[in-house]
Amino acid sequence: MTTKNAAATGAERVAGTTENTDTTENTDTTASADTTASADTRANAGNTASADNADGACTECSARGTHTVPEGTAHEERTVFLLAHTGRPAAVRSAELVVNGLVRSGLGVRVLATEAADLPLPPSVKTVAEDDPGVLDGCELLIVLGGDGTLLRGAAFARASGVPMLGVNLGRVGFLAEAERDDLDKVVQRVVTRAYEVEERMTIDVVVHRNGDVVHTDWALNEAAVQKDSAERMLEVVLEIDGRPVTGFGCDGIVCATPTGSTAYAFSAGGPVVWPEVEALLMVPISAHALFAKPLVTSPTTVLAVEVQSQTPTGVLWCDGRRMVELPQNARVEVRRGAVPVRLARLHHASFTDRLVAKFALPVSGWRGAPH
Repeated sequence: MTTKNAAATGAERVAGTTENTDTTENTDTTASADTTASADTRANAGNTASADNADGACTECSARGTHTVPEGTAHEERTVFLLAHTGRPAAVRSAELVVNGLVRSGLGVRVLATEAADLPLPPSVKTVAEDDPGVLDGCELLIVLGGDGTLLRGAAFARASGVPMLGVNLGRVGFLAEAERDDLDKVVQRVVTRAYEVEERMTIDVVVHRNGDVVHTDWALNEAAVQKDSAERMLEVVLEIDGRPVTGFGCDGIVCATPTGSTAYAFSAGGPVVWPEVEALLMVPISAHALFAKPLVTSPTTVLAVEVQSQTPTGVLWCDGRRMVELPQNARVEVRRGAVPVRLARLHHASFTDRLVAKFALPVSGWRGAPH
């Protein structure tokens, strides 16, 4: 499902807030909310400031020129959360540019206290502890700067809070990212004017059983991977779909993935690429020693199960490649559609096909298109 945020009119508000603002970007985004928007989340297009001084500076926020203000006499308080891979110099520099652009535009910025020491931040930026249960309370957007690992870390914050995540790729592929490091000025402009859309991505819930008891629960945006824990021993498993056995074999592992994760670990294991709007679950064997060991694509209501057999002393479960737990002998891993999705902010209307071609640098020369 996609919900569209209203783009504020008066692009003059962001002129000068970034070093290289592209005013030719899409400014015709219209409002199409799937829930009743509250006053503090609606963009009030066309309601220009009446509190401007004679010199053109607004008495509420010091912005100059015609710009958008909410209903009432005061500016609404808007806060953006920033998460960055501060171990990368490029991320630190990118964070500085984004924070300064947002602050100059009158938006509040919040960062983790553990990252603040590594970032050159203006005094107005607020810090919060990572274990604070209200870490993203009151934030309208989560901007993540980094590679795939940082984006998946941000996805955990987004899922827990319901706040949309906008990823800026500073790594290699970055399928979860919406922008690249060269787009920072556009990112700031789009955030300030709310010229972005929000879509929901399916997640999976993971439950580990042993002897009928639940021993671990988890979730993933990309995949849950059941793997062997030693190079010299195969993982012996039996696969199950909706309570019925499908096949068993020795392998290096099994990947249970979402459509979002189809371009990640599942793709590397030989699985199909699934378009994000397709609701489905994937089960992809890794280096299986069997004739029938093909990737399986099932309905989103399916319950997938991987039973680790007694021949395998132990295995491991990885969720999104970030969280690992050991699987005891005879463990059973169940995977089903997650109860809570992750919301992603989108800046572009490009199709997933175009994104796929760009991310993997696929050769499309010679394409002529459909006849007219």
